[in-house]
Amino acid sequence: MSLSKFARTILIVAVLAVPLGVTAPGAAQDGNVLIMAREVDAQGLDPHTQTAFSSLRLLDLVYDPLVRTDEELNIIPALAESWEFSDDGLQLTFHLRSGVTFHDGSAFDAQDVIASYERILDEETASAARTNLLSIESMEAPDELTVVLNLTLPDVPLVAALTAVNTVILSSDVIANGDPTTDVVGTGPFVLDSWVPEEQTILSANPDFWGEGPFLDGIEIRIIPEEASILAALRAGEIDFALLNDPLIATLLVDEPGIILNRSADISYHVLQLRAAVEPLNILEVRQAISCAIDRQEVVDVAAVGEGQVTGPLTMPSFQIPLDELFCYEQDLDRARELMAEAGYEDGFSMTVIVAQAEPPTALSEAQVIQAQLSEINIDVEIEALEFGTYVDRWLAADFTAAIALNGGRPDPYPMYSRYWQHEAQFSDTAGYIDDTLDQLMKDGQVETDPEARYEIFAEFQRHLAETSPWIWLYTGFNYTAQRDYVTDFTPTPTGYLFYLSETKLNR
Repeated sequence: MSLSKFARTILIVAVLAVPLGVTAPGAAQDGNVLIMAREVDAQGLDPHTQTAFSSLRLLDLVYDPLVRTDEELNIIPALAESWEFSDDGLQLTFHLRSGVTFHDGSAFDAQDVIASYERILDEETASAARTNLLSIESMEAPDELTVVLNLTLPDVPLVAALTAVNTVILSSDVIANGDPTTDVVGTGPFVLDSWVPEEQTILSANPDFWGEGPFLDGIEIRIIPEEASILAALRAGEIDFALLNDPLIATLLVDEPGIILNRSADISYHVLQLRAAVEPLNILEVRQAISCAIDRQEVVDVAAVGEGQVTGPLTMPSFQIPLDELFCYEQDLDRARELMAEAGYEDGFSMTVIVAQAEPPTALSEAQVIQAQLSEINIDVEIEALEFGTYVDRWLAADFTAAIALNGGRPDPYPMYSRYWQHEAQFSDTAGYIDDTLDQLMKDGQVETDPEARYEIFAEFQRHLAETSPWIWLYTGFNYTAQRDYVTDFTPTPTGYLFYLSETKLNR
């Protein structure tokens, strides 16, 4: 590895470190550096493997995918300027943006795209997006700015899948000769200069960014463990921008003088995940009884102070169906007791639900409401609260019976759920359930080109999930950010990502 190639490699140490060849930004002393606070830090820096929102929101500022979504979930160009499918749908061609460079000064080209997707597809990488790219049979580069993906089938949602942070483009040199878990070399609007876990992250502006901006000289991200403390710091003018997760804290800023609260509907979903591989959750009637016993609106009202909407499995507006088409979406305790009796569990049973302590901050309250509701059908719920990193590890290892989770939404149903509800899915063990109907509906939805037919496929997909009840979908909430009124031009999105800090300005 040459020194120049990785001059900006991040140093992860116990004290603030500055990589070789990089001057530390002035941070709080610099009037054009945005001071941002959040409660939960990134859990790692490899964009292809991270699943925590806290990691993805940071990495979205540093790396670029070929395409991304805007504030209305439209797919827009990023590193690719345009793209098209062949007439038979078996080739997807991307035309890449010229003149793009990585943060180390090396040129971006088609080989970086191919190397990145090969890494994602390599099972040893354990990429979070691998399942969504399995239709790629081979790749070729007719020239430096063209990539052709040869597909095994017409994969309609593939372009939508490539908007995810888990599919961003890494330097082929880093993949071949470096370590993507520490060698943070992207093409995005900001350069990661240093990361002190659980304390501070320093980003500086990428002067060669291909898009508009950034208009900030940098971003200093401070980890403040309590959102109430973040609120106090924002009010005191000690920080400029805050990432908030707790609706109780965020709504205190409504009509606050000098502060702007951004509140955008989220397509991520709060869910009670049941692992149907574990007895007695392997019994259909038991899972259905749990679904019937839960009052989803009460979960929203108590845990999220009413800040949310009860949801089915699909949260993007274009694929939602009426909730009354879904099995037992209104609490029905009599039906729940009947189902428990049919399953032979009239006297109930005990189960443990794991929750993360910080992300989302509503998780414990959600679990407590569900605990009280399930006691009505003699299910004794024990709540196991875990440090966030431990929770993520347990979740990925499918080391739980039930879990309260906040899972990411996508602009298309297939990339949203393909990693769970297919026989060969990457997280099928975590999902804990699969059947042939779900698998076939996913495959049908992947190749169907007619929008109306696709809508019907995924309507049936939702009805089948609700009836089999492997998970109990609860609600969608809101993404909250807050800023001092001299911070302008930030655009919130339904995904909660922070890419549009690249267009943000400070007018102190």
